[in-house]
Amino acid sequence: MSGEEEYVELSKIFKRKKSDQDIFQELMSFKVTEVMLVATYYDSYSIVREGRFFDKIFGEYLQLNLFSAPRITSVATYDEALSHMEDRKFDMVILMAGLDKQMPVSLSQEIRRLYPDLPILLMVNNNEDLKYFDKPSSPGGSIDKVFVWNGDSRVFLAMIKYVEDKINAANDVAVGDVRIILLVEDSQRYYTRYLPLLYSIIMTQTQNILTEETSDQTHKILKMRVRPKVLLVSTYEEAVEIVDKYTDNLICVISDVKYSRDGEHDENAGVDLIRYVKSKINLPTLLQSSDPANEKAAQEVGADFIDKNSDTLSMDIYNFIHQKLGFGNFVFTNSRGIALATARNLKEFIRCLRDVPPESLLYHARRNGISTWLMARGEISIAKRLRPYRIEDFESTTKLRQKVLDVFEEARLERMRGRVVQFDPSMVDTDRFVMRIGDGSFGGKGRGLAFLSNFIENVDFQSIVPELNIKIPPTTIIGAGEFTAFLEKNDLLKSIYEEKDFEQIKNQFLSAHLSDEVDRKLHQYVEYMDSPLAVRSSGLFEDSLLQPFAGVFSTYVLPNNHPNPEVRYNQLASAVKLVYASIFTPTARAYFDAVHYKIDEEKMAVIIQKLVGQKAHDRFYPHVSGVAQSFNYYPFSYMKPEDGFAVIGVGLGKYVVGGEKAWRFCPRYPNLELSALGDQIKDSQDYFYAVDLEENEKSLHDGGEETFIQKLDIKEAEEDGNLKHLAMVYDIDNDRLSTDFSLRGPRVLNFANILKYDLVPLPRTLDILLKYFREAMGAPVEIEFALDLEPGHKGKPTLCLLQIKPLIRLETHLDVDFDEVEEERVILKSEKGMGNGRHTHIRDLVYMDISKFDRTKTREMAAEMAELNKKMEQEGREYVLIGPGRWGTRDPSTGIPVYWSQISQARVIVEMGLPDFPLDASLGSHFFHNVTSMNVGYFSIHGKNKNEFVNIDFLEKQSVEEHTGYFKHVVMEQPLTILMDGKTQKAVVMWNQE
Repeated sequence: MSGEEEYVELSKIFKRKKSDQDIFQELMSFKVTEVMLVATYYDSYSIVREGRFFDKIFGEYLQLNLFSAPRITSVATYDEALSHMEDRKFDMVILMAGLDKQMPVSLSQEIRRLYPDLPILLMVNNNEDLKYFDKPSSPGGSIDKVFVWNGDSRVFLAMIKYVEDKINAANDVAVGDVRIILLVEDSQRYYTRYLPLLYSIIMTQTQNILTEETSDQTHKILKMRVRPKVLLVSTYEEAVEIVDKYTDNLICVISDVKYSRDGEHDENAGVDLIRYVKSKINLPTLLQSSDPANEKAAQEVGADFIDKNSDTLSMDIYNFIHQKLGFGNFVFTNSRGIALATARNLKEFIRCLRDVPPESLLYHARRNGISTWLMARGEISIAKRLRPYRIEDFESTTKLRQKVLDVFEEARLERMRGRVVQFDPSMVDTDRFVMRIGDGSFGGKGRGLAFLSNFIENVDFQSIVPELNIKIPPTTIIGAGEFTAFLEKNDLLKSIYEEKDFEQIKNQFLSAHLSDEVDRKLHQYVEYMDSPLAVRSSGLFEDSLLQPFAGVFSTYVLPNNHPNPEVRYNQLASAVKLVYASIFTPTARAYFDAVHYKIDEEKMAVIIQKLVGQKAHDRFYPHVSGVAQSFNYYPFSYMKPEDGFAVIGVGLGKYVVGGEKAWRFCPRYPNLELSALGDQIKDSQDYFYAVDLEENEKSLHDGGEETFIQKLDIKEAEEDGNLKHLAMVYDIDNDRLSTDFSLRGPRVLNFANILKYDLVPLPRTLDILLKYFREAMGAPVEIEFALDLEPGHKGKPTLCLLQIKPLIRLETHLDVDFDEVEEERVILKSEKGMGNGRHTHIRDLVYMDISKFDRTKTREMAAEMAELNKKMEQEGREYVLIGPGRWGTRDPSTGIPVYWSQISQARVIVEMGLPDFPLDASLGSHFFHNVTSMNVGYFSIHGKNKNEFVNIDFLEKQSVEEHTGYFKHVVMEQPLTILMDGKTQKAVVMWNQE
């Protein structure tokens, strides 16, 4: 990939898939909270009836579970109304017309002049007064709508909802695809009856749905906002405008027959409107008229008809809404109308759908009954998916039934993608979301995985990297609340923190019991999942932005292939318990002490993840595992630190994160060689890790994290056929690398087919991901990944993201002045130094006695350093540490395998190369992550560059305070001067005179 390739900003490609919660929050942005009621004292008294009116209004809201009833301020005079409006903001005004009809007209005109956008509604006491207000309430007048007071307090609720719906409709349709009921009626008397009835039905329907689906009160409040909107208009032109604007969102049109068209009263306006609607979309329509003769016209245009003079008008409308709009239960019937099954909610509907006879399914499908019912319940996406299909599209009823069920399942999964969902055993093998068991935090790693899942679903990687599938493995997380419950249930809370013998702790944890919920769900998990698993720790501090706990706790790999599910369950439960116990290992305790955290503050979530890879000869492993960082502390040539780097190897990722010999490259410049051919051969990966699928009954208690892990020679991977794209052969005769595996000679794992010849666009993909994740997290990042070269979805290889964590670096930069450096006083100098700042308080220096160095004794050296560090910690002293090879490596042949807690008092760590022990920088290991996170000086001195050196001769002349078997500890008379420039990577340590 060229350095100049265009980078598309994250904000332009991150298309956030809004959750229901996100959408609900954006709906009903306008709410009526303050209402001014203007009425004479007499009218006010007659309406309020000694205060009971407000109770009734509030009661209507509570009955419908509307959680915020508006405040109604009652005033009696023109001046009082205007005075209140100066002092307080009102959302709408309701004027009551009494004996003085002119006052409300005058007041409405003045309010309109002062507050042109404020909704103003008028209420009259009797029908005779309506004519007087025709002009003020006509289009362009000072009154928006006129209602008739009929003694029913629901009228006020309808008036308020009418205003809210009118203002919110455009936004709510655009944001939440909300449905629209269009009511066309110019008679104030009739729409005063219709609106309260419609809103009562709609609110009750929504409440019934919520009662069935959720007990989350916040969710209920929010989902009330997705109810259908009722838009009331009085003319043909207004109706057509609504139909054109909201065609796809209309669920019903209720229309009078006679009303204004082109400014004239039109006898057929309603019939023509229904005809126009039917020409655009097929949906339930209702014509209502005082003239029964209009029923024939309604039939001609395919509309239902209601006689306005009917004594059962309210019930007729109620029945139309329930039967035609799908409100209420779904009753499966046959063609003769005999009920066969009833579904009250979606779960029951799906169950009935599987069992009803073909005749019933066809009956409802022909009438769009299924999609109509779904629309009424707010299941808009499912209804939209079903509507385009016709009966003729299917060869048989069986295929029709299966298609409907498939649409339900697709919509359900679509809703969950990128989200954290409750555990469902049937979906443990799904990789589009994260499942949770129990309550509490996900911990650092768990949060990272949930973020990755959400990120992947919000970015169209298919268009950015079409050659690769990018996903996370199927993941289930046990919340950290279970850890606390586990300790409490088994009476371990006190004893476990006091117990120092880790073997005792392990035994106690393994013999303890998980909660009933977790126990049951893990049993269900192994019934559905029989692929190898990784059971990972996810502590609260682990991989978080503020604490660098990396690689401190345990990960267990399980073959999960025993034919007996109970054996698989026992192994999984044991792994979970041992991950819990890993908080109390000596290494973890030492780490807590080193970073000054209390161990009882840590809580542990557990990640159960399907392992990435393929089976080969009774073993299982991924083709490629790796880590990649967005910041490269050791760039060279034309690389920049921001270009990042990656380290990859064959087999389980344990090999790479442990800091063992692996292939390093820059994702932006993958063709740039980091080492000479001879070094490539010498430093090539020569073994790998895999899951043992044959020995599947071992005990985790005895084997620990390595129980089911095999360490295999790299030739085994070649025999599995997995090196053909990952390695080359050194052709001794021609002194070059060849792709001919028939040649004898060392296999060099340089991943050339991937990195140089673009078999899989891994470098380009990592480069893109690192930049996007860096931008998304607001900090440099490290990701762990595994690449499966076998054809996956759409026949493409799959890159699985396993983990993401921030690289904690102090971003504040201190300018360092190297002018004070006096060459004759320099003890060591590096041009590959990390860290930034100036230290002038350190007098202690610990370095390897080079004459005693033996690469076969590095474990003994690590033990000595642990003792030296403990002594320094007790005395409160910090020191400079110098030694050959790689500090913190898990491969003892490449350096000294200390844990960070064993050198935690070192403020500067120096890795130096020896003539027969070349240096390979420690990037990519958990150790390295923790060290750099704390801004410890970290210097690399290869020894081949005259500008980099350690003055061993000077050190040998100093008085030695302590000489262990391998290390010398010297104390300078004066504090050292330590200069580190994080930008230039220059670093110097000088001794000082008095």
